[in-house]
Amino acid sequence: MSLLVVGLSHRSAPVSVLERAALSADAQVKLLQDTVAAEPATEASVLATCNRIELYADVDKFHAGVAELSTLLAQHSGVGLEELTPYLYVHYEDRAVHHLFSVACGLDSMVVGEGQILGQIKDALATAQELHTAGRLLNDLFQQALRVGKRAHSETGIDRAGQSLVTFGLEQLSSGAAVDGWVKGKRALVIGAGSMSSLAAATLARAGVAEIVIANRTLDRAERLAEILTDGDDTDVLARAVPMDSVTVELTRADIAVSCTGATGLVLTAESVAVAVEGRTGEPAAEGAGSGRTASSAAVPQNAPLAPTSVGTEEGCPLDLSAVQGTAGFSVLGEAAVAGMAAAELEQHAAWVDKGDTAGRAQRPAAAGSATVLDPEADADAIAALAAAAATVGRVPERRRPEPVVEAPRPAPVLALLDLAMPRDIDAAVHRLLGVRLVDIESLAEASADAPMAADVDQVRRIVSDEVAAFSAALRAAHITPTVVALRTMAADLVASEIARLDGRLPDLDDKQRGEITQTVRRVVDKLLHAPTVRVKQLAAEPGGAGYADALRTLFDLDPETVASVSRAEDNTENAKNRGRA
Repeated sequence: MSLLVVGLSHRSAPVSVLERAALSADAQVKLLQDTVAAEPATEASVLATCNRIELYADVDKFHAGVAELSTLLAQHSGVGLEELTPYLYVHYEDRAVHHLFSVACGLDSMVVGEGQILGQIKDALATAQELHTAGRLLNDLFQQALRVGKRAHSETGIDRAGQSLVTFGLEQLSSGAAVDGWVKGKRALVIGAGSMSSLAAATLARAGVAEIVIANRTLDRAERLAEILTDGDDTDVLARAVPMDSVTVELTRADIAVSCTGATGLVLTAESVAVAVEGRTGEPAAEGAGSGRTASSAAVPQNAPLAPTSVGTEEGCPLDLSAVQGTAGFSVLGEAAVAGMAAAELEQHAAWVDKGDTAGRAQRPAAAGSATVLDPEADADAIAALAAAAATVGRVPERRRPEPVVEAPRPAPVLALLDLAMPRDIDAAVHRLLGVRLVDIESLAEASADAPMAADVDQVRRIVSDEVAAFSAALRAAHITPTVVALRTMAADLVASEIARLDGRLPDLDDKQRGEITQTVRRVVDKLLHAPTVRVKQLAAEPGGAGYADALRTLFDLDPETVASVSRAEDNTENAKNRGRA
């Protein structure tokens, strides 16, 4: 059997696809059950977070396993297989181990180094153990991944390279300001009471918010979280719980709202957010919310003055007609001539007069089949107009500069929204509302793409490589252990058989003599088997050593069913231990 992982993440798929492929808790359970029921897989575990969906399995056939796992992911995610396939990645055996260890260390996270993934890996293992879909391989793999992740955080400064999505999201909302100073004294609304929402509430409480309101579909869980926050020794925040139907009311009072629920639909619509901030910015959140007007039309006041576009009024142009109109030598004909010219034509011929560039001269189409020719009459008229302008102000007008775009300033945000759910809880249209700032998984992915990497990341990568080598060697050695156990069992049975035969031939032996003979025979057998079994374990731990188990079974004519029964017994013992640990 071999380890296989098929999945998609923020690195392989756009957020829109991840959002549609997100698995509910019930869907994860059904996926696990269907995976172990499928022919290629004997073990399965699902790692589903806000930015990844991965299915791990112990399979006996690579190609059949990839096809089956991909199909199952498509069926349970609701995204068609043809659409999902381009975004899937596949890791096998050592590469699969390397991938999970990297994930556990935070190297594959949206925010490098974040430690929250360790809790999600632990939850994935616990779920698989509860459903009895995790056997020896996945139990060992996930528990070792947790140890590797903890080692990376304790032995390196990977924590300095990244932070949790909550902290990173709050930093994006604060637009570069220190989070502690930005949130201090604000009122926060946290929607949801799961692990991510609890982390958000704790982070806000430690940062110094004045009040936290927890809203959850199960009010008991919201009340427990509020009680934990209130009783915490490291904060003095006021926390209270409310039912989900109070969210719209609480939103009108909140300065910050964080949402991370398992809902399949929107929790906050653009309309509800617009109502919540109505009047708090001194103007409507979005002009004509519901009236059909676009956000762009609402961004500029309807009666805003247009930018000046007449010739001579832009900055730096020497031809200021209002200033020269009363001066001596001013020509009304010159003013009329220049003012009547098209801006583009004036620009071209100003360059022609100033630099002698014939490329800007007026042209007229030639007869069909002939080249384009200059139009002398048009040139003469344009040059005369420019000469009149030059006589008025003393030089030829300069090129026109781009006209500034007049934009009405947006009001400062009065409501900051952080959406950490997948699929999203908050309508993306909220981005267009005045007075509202929204940061969601998609914008976090864009912001984290340019996040600097700490020097400790290289050290973590070395740790991962070393741990993968050690785990793979142990895994290969473990494959031969049932064969070695079966060999020693066969040898012990032979010793017992020969001692029984000796008892028949020498019935007068006393217990002391029989014991000495039995111990001597066992020592001889153990010494004969010791060197070969130790050496075969060493060889099996090396790359390509999987064939030594087959060689051992062939040389000693071991019964395959005996070896299989040893493996099953070890798996049952190990699974019982792992369930106890979980």
